[in-house]
Amino acid sequence: MIDNSYAISATFLAYLILMLVIGIYAYKRTSDSEDYFLGGRSLGPWPAALSAGASDMSGWLLLGLPGYAYAAGMESLWLAGGLLLGTYLNWLICAKRLRTYSIEVDNALTLPEFFSRRFEDKSKLLQTISAFFILLFFLFYTSSGLVAGGKLFTTVFGFDYTTAVVIGTICVVSYTLFGGFLAVSWTDLVQGLLMAAALLIVPFVIMDGSVFKLGNDVAAINPELMTLWRDVNGEPLTWISIISLAAWGLGYFGQPHILARFQATRSNKDITTARRIAVGWSALSMFGAVLIGLVGILYVQNDMTGDLKDGEKIFMLLVNAAFHPVIAGILLAAILAAIMSTADSQLLVSSSALAEDFYKQVFRPDASTQEVVMVGRGAVILLSAIALGLAMDPDSSVLGLVSYAWAGFGAAFGPALLLSLFWRGMNRNGALAAILIGGITVVVWKQMSGGIYDLYEIVPGFFLAGLGAIIISKLTGGPSESVSKQFEGYEKSLDTMA
Repeated sequence: MIDNSYAISATFLAYLILMLVIGIYAYKRTSDSEDYFLGGRSLGPWPAALSAGASDMSGWLLLGLPGYAYAAGMESLWLAGGLLLGTYLNWLICAKRLRTYSIEVDNALTLPEFFSRRFEDKSKLLQTISAFFILLFFLFYTSSGLVAGGKLFTTVFGFDYTTAVVIGTICVVSYTLFGGFLAVSWTDLVQGLLMAAALLIVPFVIMDGSVFKLGNDVAAINPELMTLWRDVNGEPLTWISIISLAAWGLGYFGQPHILARFQATRSNKDITTARRIAVGWSALSMFGAVLIGLVGILYVQNDMTGDLKDGEKIFMLLVNAAFHPVIAGILLAAILAAIMSTADSQLLVSSSALAEDFYKQVFRPDASTQEVVMVGRGAVILLSAIALGLAMDPDSSVLGLVSYAWAGFGAAFGPALLLSLFWRGMNRNGALAAILIGGITVVVWKQMSGGIYDLYEIVPGFFLAGLGAIIISKLTGGPSESVSKQFEGYEKSLDTMA
């Protein structure tokens, strides 16, 4: 029999070579900043949908969500359900409008650039503040992916955690650096399919029976694991707990790396098809992730006769237990796929914020597109190094790091984006208020605990930001005449743009 480590190593190496080949091919098609940051707005429905899904779900889909389902059982459906609804609504109400409006305002490439041009902010303060929050929260988000990579390489190969995180970082940076948005999107297509296949194959192979039999077996261990309304200790779930879990869906409206896929879609007509693909992929993937957690409960109780200290390793444990080393290597590569598909997207959006929204706007307004791309590539390396430092704690939780960044983006940008796409009465001051109130509320609320402060910080941040935008816009006289005319032109384009 092939030695496990050699077989899995060979699989990982083949996978990384494939991703690098895609990156090099995309590099040859990257000539300017629009190509590097948005792929020339050329994504068809499949790469757009799966790139959005894969970059969204990250390592938490194979580590964080199964780990949460392993610990909490059916309670995890509140989280999965909220995310699925958020995915659907984001594609339904934001995708076409954002793509159209970003083209209408002189082809805005980044979210901060869109806000600046949407509200004709000559001071560039709106763009700069937006870029600051992108850099702040993406450092935590990217570090969560590097933590997941560290856990993967530590579990599979027995590497020291620090060495494992460094290796994972090099894997991500290598092809993001070369190919830019096209490399990220095309590899996401491959990685999204691999992630979904792994999540659906593993639990059914381990389960050896129907889902209903699984539910009965898990209930025999602890009946509270199979209820939606009580926690594992039998205590009723509080309204704070339920709202906090379901409210993850609010975060979708403000995630720059997901919104970039809407802007990059080839045409408005492709968005309907992409939405169906994205929602179907998300539903199947999250179903598989929750199922892995439930199957893991049985496996640990019956086959390990013990406990698993880190529930976020349950997917890796099941894969190693049930599959031949070669197949296990392919399935474990799905974790690397999830990590890379999100971390690369986050690095790219962060680097675009630094290059397009700081460097070009503040320091070198006359910079050429080639110069901006080079600065963007340098930013990938710089930001990776900072995220690597944040990821060095082996006790870090993937889900914990993601939840903070997710809330930060959702609250800072979600209300501002929704109102800017749907409300003609919003002005630059209202947008600035929304971003500042949402981002600051999340940071402050996170430091509190007990009582109402146990509510997930995205909830107060999101609604206070929306309220602040409306009040400030009205108090400061609403939009200028030119901004109102711009909005009218955008609404007309919604029906005519291909």
